[in-house]
Amino acid sequence: MKPLLPDKPEVDISVIVPAYNQERFIGRCLRSLLHQTMPRKKYEIIVINDGSSDKTDYALSQFSGPNDSVMRVLSNTSNIGLPASLNRGIRHAAGRYIVRVDSDDFVNTNFLSFLHYYLESNELAGAVACDYILIDDQERVIRRCCSKAEPIACGIMFRKGLLLEVGLYDEQFRAHEDKDLMYRFEGSYQVDHLCLPLYRYRRHENNLTNDRDVLDRHALLLAEKHGDCIEI
Repeated sequence: MKPLLPDKPEVDISVIVPAYNQERFIGRCLRSLLHQTMPRKKYEIIVINDGSSDKTDYALSQFSGPNDSVMRVLSNTSNIGLPASLNRGIRHAAGRYIVRVDSDDFVNTNFLSFLHYYLESNELAGAVACDYILIDDQERVIRRCCSKAEPIACGIMFRKGLLLEVGLYDEQFRAHEDKDLMYRFEGSYQVDHLCLPLYRYRRHENNLTNDRDVLDRHALLLAEKHGDCIEI
């Protein structure tokens, strides 16, 4: 097993929030991240505004200012896609740990503290994924989901050094980017399961995962890259 003990900077966790035309939901997402039991000095929020054409930029301006030490906004001049935006955020991250929260989702107040404590206490774990509650666009609960049985791209805290080692997100994937990353990551490192529903995963009509043509095209790309051994 490779050593998993990098040096500890002042900021422990970098939360990466990719945003594209999410004026409706981004505020709920950020409020949940700014009201964590984790002390604010221990984490940062990095939002990547990926060329949004709606009022996402204005919504973000309500949460950050020039002297804000918790939240930073990186603005792409054009839409470069989800994996490229995520990679930009990770490369700017100061924390030892990286966790992705999508801009239309939100999290439990203990989200960062519990995932952080798990990785601090289990040095052989390269990452840890929590369970989630599936909700609709009105925040009504649909059901609780196990992240091991029904994995999603978010709510997984990684050791940053290991993400860099496996090569981050493959930017050719405009869908299934998480499956490609996890296939490579789990080939070398252990991803543990925390059986607590700390993430709120929103299902609504604008979800990328609703676009079947995009999903099918990138499923073929996954198969070409990894063969039939990867599950879609």
